Amino acid sequence: MDSAFKAWIGHPVVLQVALGDIKVPLRGKLLKDGSDTVRMRIGDGWDVDIYKTMILAVEEDGMVLLPS
Repeated sequence: MDSAFKAWIGHPVVLQVALGDIKVPLRGKLLKDGSDTVRMRIGDGWDVDIYKTMILAVEEDGMVLLPS
């Protein structure tokens, strides 16, 4: 079965992540879809692995489309 995250690899996204009772948005670019985790770049050269079980939603990062 293909992972739902594969379509988002290489794209700027916002992940809605649950950390216990707290829900936080994480903005970055998905880099890799592993078996239990996804790798995301959330800063210049700052890559983190996030457990898929913590991810509540994935959406396109609309802030990237706004002009500076």
